[in-house]
Amino acid sequence: MPAQVQDALGRLTSVLRAFTIAQRTFALIGIGALVLGVVALSSWMSRPSMVPLFSGLSGADASAVVDELTSAGVGYELADGGATVLVPTAAVYEQRVRLAAAGLPADADGAGYSLLDEMPMTASEFQQETTYRRALEGELSRTVSAIEGVEAATVRLAIPEETVFVAERGAPTASVFVRTRTGVQLSTDQVRAITHLVSAGVDGMAPLDVAVVDASGTVLSAVGEEGSGGSEDSLAAEHENRVGGAVQTMLDRLVGVGGATVAVTAEVDHTETERTTEEFSATPDTPPLGSSTTTEEYTGGAAAGAGGTGVLGPDNIAVPNDDGGGSYSATSEDVTNAVNKSTEVTRSGPGALQRQSVSVLVDQTAAAAIDMGALRDAVAAAAGIDAERGDTLSVQRMPFDTTTAEAAAEALAVADEQAAAVAQRDLVRDLAVAAAIAAVVIAVLVAVGRRSRRARREALDLGELEAARAAAMPLTLLDGALADEDDLPVLPPPPAAPDPAEVRRAEVAALADEQPEQVAELLRGWMAGARP
Repeated sequence: MPAQVQDALGRLTSVLRAFTIAQRTFALIGIGALVLGVVALSSWMSRPSMVPLFSGLSGADASAVVDELTSAGVGYELADGGATVLVPTAAVYEQRVRLAAAGLPADADGAGYSLLDEMPMTASEFQQETTYRRALEGELSRTVSAIEGVEAATVRLAIPEETVFVAERGAPTASVFVRTRTGVQLSTDQVRAITHLVSAGVDGMAPLDVAVVDASGTVLSAVGEEGSGGSEDSLAAEHENRVGGAVQTMLDRLVGVGGATVAVTAEVDHTETERTTEEFSATPDTPPLGSSTTTEEYTGGAAAGAGGTGVLGPDNIAVPNDDGGGSYSATSEDVTNAVNKSTEVTRSGPGALQRQSVSVLVDQTAAAAIDMGALRDAVAAAAGIDAERGDTLSVQRMPFDTTTAEAAAEALAVADEQAAAVAQRDLVRDLAVAAAIAAVVIAVLVAVGRRSRRARREALDLGELEAARAAAMPLTLLDGALADEDDLPVLPPPPAAPDPAEVRRAEVAALADEQPEQVAELLRGWMAGARP
């Protein structure tokens, strides 16, 4: 072993032996924390960044993709409940190409129009119709799943068979099952968009023929009803929230937040009606489309020399004898005029407002200088009050009970103070721990420096001693004989022993020169501890 290394190890061993038990414990703790920090930092820096390989996978597809990645030895992570597979950034494109070559993800729940590519030429008409319906369902499911907030969707179509009797053919219907992401609820506009999207993709289907159900079993849109995002009362609740929010916003700006409250009750018609009206109007200036005239003429009388035929009845009845002639003439005209025909179909969907009641209470203190008549007119205009429809409006000024609000404000203030006190206590504790650690580190550094200086002084003293011993050895003359004590040169007297106080003062001065900051901090601590 080289002498330098052996010397360094010896010095380190001597320094460690000079440590106390507390110093050794803190040193071991510091070394352990340093090693753990280095290991954690190296593992974090060596960990590859993960990016999504596929998202929105079904359970079967996710299992197949994970099996392929495991067989290839590629690390992966699962997210979104197993629907998203994450892989390292460097392997994402390579794995996508490899999995696509293996036919993954297969998307067994809705293959789309790719099913038509696998249809054999010998398929029957029933197989062709069934495959086309499955392909259409798969494409619609994919499209609905692309809507924001929808995690998965399944579309089922009920298309009646074609028949030559058009009047007997039923309308196609569809059912849509959607599973939303956690904490997401579809709005009314999104439900309406799903119904219109599905109905527009199927020939002869109306938006009212689409039913939408979510994963919790809530009917978002029933067949025959426009998508409303909830039950029958959701239309009334939507109107109440809209009107109440508009009136409340206006009052908050007028009397301040908490100075007024609004209650709205609406009655909505849930029935659906359809009325067909046909009107016909003549066009005087337009010539008729067709006309026909029929004329009948008759001229009659008894012929000369001809006997009368008589009258049916008894023989003794006297019958007048009229030998005069007679005539008959009749004319009829049939005209087909051009007539305008207008057909109007009026369909009334559910959601028509029948009547509403709006009640407004204003704090007496906040609205002391407000004209109640003007406020009533403003609220009526904002809420759309129609007296002919039967709407009612009530605007009253009353004293508000603020004890609950004040108690809540006081509780919030106390909670804020407690949170601030806890935060301050945690800060003081952290600062105390940091100061203790810093003090321990400074003490260790001071002790190490003191031990190193003592070792240097001891080495210097040993060197002087060796020199003195060498000087005290008997001298030999040039001829090899030992020199007599009288012949030896007279050595100067040894220097006087240094004063211990002077040695300590010199050590403190040297330490102050080498580590002024630590010495100043130590002196401040002593002075603070010595104060009464």
